[in-house]
Amino acid sequence: MPSRRTVLKGLALAVAASAVPLPAFADTGYIPPLRQMRGMWIASVVNINWPSKTGLSVEEQKAEYLGWLDLAVQRKLNSVFVQIRPTADAFWPSPFEPWSQWLTGTQGQDPGYDPLAFLVEETHKRGLAFHAWFNPYRVSMQPDPAKLHPSHPGRQHPDWILPFGGKLYYNPGMPEVRKFCQDAMLDAITRYDIDGLHFDDYFYPTNTAAFDDSAAYAKYGAGFPDLASWRRNNVDLMVSEMQQRVRQAKPEISWGISPSGIWRNKASDPLGSDTAGGQSYDNLHADTRGWVKKGWLDYIAPQIYWYIGQPPADYSKLIPWWSDVADGTGTLLWIGQAAYKAGDPAQTAPQWQDPAELSKHLTLNRDHPQVSGDIWFSAGDVRADRIGSITTAIKDHYQHPALAPVLPRLAGGEPPRRPVVAYALCRADGVEVRMVATGRDEPFQFAIFRSSDENVSFDDARNLVAVVPGGRQARWTDADGKRGDRYYAVAVDRVGRTSRPSHGFRVV
Repeated sequence: MPSRRTVLKGLALAVAASAVPLPAFADTGYIPPLRQMRGMWIASVVNINWPSKTGLSVEEQKAEYLGWLDLAVQRKLNSVFVQIRPTADAFWPSPFEPWSQWLTGTQGQDPGYDPLAFLVEETHKRGLAFHAWFNPYRVSMQPDPAKLHPSHPGRQHPDWILPFGGKLYYNPGMPEVRKFCQDAMLDAITRYDIDGLHFDDYFYPTNTAAFDDSAAYAKYGAGFPDLASWRRNNVDLMVSEMQQRVRQAKPEISWGISPSGIWRNKASDPLGSDTAGGQSYDNLHADTRGWVKKGWLDYIAPQIYWYIGQPPADYSKLIPWWSDVADGTGTLLWIGQAAYKAGDPAQTAPQWQDPAELSKHLTLNRDHPQVSGDIWFSAGDVRADRIGSITTAIKDHYQHPALAPVLPRLAGGEPPRRPVVAYALCRADGVEVRMVATGRDEPFQFAIFRSSDENVSFDDARNLVAVVPGGRQARWTDADGKRGDRYYAVAVDRVGRTSRPSHGFRVV
């Protein structure tokens, strides 16, 4: 019989363990979300992810991109964020800016096909959402305007660009520049079947007079107390005007920004977070909190690229702070996750050498219902999976499929028509399920639910066994299916709205 001391020690350990939330797969009482952003960034600037280098043939470029989509499906993601305007150049035949140098190695050189048309079509074939990722102001990764293509707007309007830190930027303080950048980005949105318009975290390069926009400030800065306030207003105008123009041009796509993870530190502003890192409000003139509170974004995806407990910027302090900012605003909150730090030998903090660190982030997120998903940076690190950190996070949290979140402003729109499960039949490799659309429009996806009896909850993701690409009809084989199971299908449209479930089909 164990001693009283042993029993008490065991109880103490049990209490201590219970204070740490269990990963999703181990917590039998946990109901996973039916809707959750699961995305990854595919970066093109300096050939970070795709294309992996310049000079690839058309077929090589296509094959590489298909490999990234295969990875997204394998990792149980539902969205990709693809950088298609990295340096004021284009991955599509744009009338505004030249072909991107990251395609062929030479800015302005036709790659021999329309990359954006290919990217969007192939992404949708796999039932994934395509978010077009733009850098709003960066013109070049080098400082010499003469090296820009002769047709580049920076060559045609040299007063539009400014050098800083070995790069070139459009001047955000010029109204004609702001409109031009919006026009260039909206061209892609209106001409292609894109699901979202996405900005990264770069606005003004830094808070310094070395970024010499003094002439524009003298011309347009009257009425502002200082240079920083004027610059911040310029970025605010870009964001608010972009919202208005996106809603007018294509109201059913999402519009959001992925800023750096700290708005302001509490030492600078009582509304700020309990951190001591770089402040986007002050350093980049990006009032990220204000954009959310003013309703200018459909979602915000702060890059919280720090580990739990990190002294200057603790992940466990920033998640509740951002949750409080987003709460009640109608702005969705997705978290940018630092896949690139996990297992990187250059990261000396032991937390980044822990295969479970990223999984712990997602476990912590569960305590904050305002967080409706994550985006991983970057695709190359999702593939590399150093020390198994990505595999651990997926095993712990992506056991079940998830539909992408619906934007609150679109939730009340017309849902798709209810589909039909034509059959669910035992085959040698499992149960084959065939879904058929009944409406005039083809569903973007079919969500397939399975239950051992007639009492099935369609709000419980534990009953969701697959999300497959849509169309007039689709087939899917459930390797875990068996006789007696009942299968149901739900049609999903491009913005994530769902139909009523089909009648169940029982496998006999």
